[in-house]
Amino acid sequence: MPLWPVYTGTKEPHDGITELPAPPPWRAFDGGPELATPAETDDASATSPDRTHRAATYQATARTVQLVNAALYLRRPLLVTGPPGTGKSSLAYSVARELKLGPVLRWNITSRSTLHDGLYQYDPLSRLYAARQSATALDPGAPVPDSGIEDHLRLGPLGTALLPYARPRALLIDEIDKSDLDLPNDLLNVLEEGQYEIPELVRAARRSPAAEVMVDGTDERVPVDRGRVRCRAFPFVVLTSNGEREFPPAFLRRCVTLRLRQPDDQQLAGIVRAHLGEPDDRARSLITRFLSRVGGGDLATDQLLNAIYLARSSDLSAESLDELAEQLMPYLGEATRADAF
Repeated sequence: MPLWPVYTGTKEPHDGITELPAPPPWRAFDGGPELATPAETDDASATSPDRTHRAATYQATARTVQLVNAALYLRRPLLVTGPPGTGKSSLAYSVARELKLGPVLRWNITSRSTLHDGLYQYDPLSRLYAARQSATALDPGAPVPDSGIEDHLRLGPLGTALLPYARPRALLIDEIDKSDLDLPNDLLNVLEEGQYEIPELVRAARRSPAAEVMVDGTDERVPVDRGRVRCRAFPFVVLTSNGEREFPPAFLRRCVTLRLRQPDDQQLAGIVRAHLGEPDDRARSLITRFLSRVGGGDLATDQLLNAIYLARSSDLSAESLDELAEQLMPYLGEATRADAF
């Protein structure tokens, strides 16, 4: 029997993803040809100190471990909701690092984001310009030759995640609640079917069935046959939400939902320990102050970490420490309202 859990939250990289059992019959995918999952070091931007630090210091709770594994076993997206600063985005990096899923593909959502943005970007103007430049160089009077579509098309983070990789890729769709009302519904079919088409390549398939297209984050090229992409291992998809809106029931039904809560004193101590070392008296004092203020409004854990870091970097009196806490740990809602005027 495969071991449960595959993801343990212990931060030690391993090949447990190979122990994942076969998917449910309704979540089996057979895309090809199979692609090797890129190593973390293949993408310099994905191995930045910030992202590496976040992956290595993430503190997973037992509930988080359970629901991450449920999403992996069921091949379903994981919708992570909770207050700011509870580690929603960092979870994707933690899972990718432990299970060796390669660089995390990240799609930052805005109110203008569309499904097309996540799948691929095609620039017909650059294609026309390149063709004209080529024709002018050869013979100013010659007809404009057709420039290959694939040279002006790049897969987006969602489009790249759905390539037929041997291991699932990790995809972070960050702050989905900021999107237009239609985007969650638009995602339903793609995430349910694990596939999509690129119409520009479908139309060109009569002349050239196979195309080598660029993928998100690198200049690597992968083959796409007749403009159709279908996954082989369904990606580990993390959608984060600050709880600012409700989602359609059909969307929620297709997700595993993880609701994160503000950490308690022991969890906060563990987070401080992972980031800054063993908490001293000043750190414990700031943790106590943080917890006493949480009930009055939204606070983020990184506000506490900033205060502890500065307290350790200076020689502050108790009064100065209190003043520092007030300045670095304002309620986020109050900060937002203040910025509006």
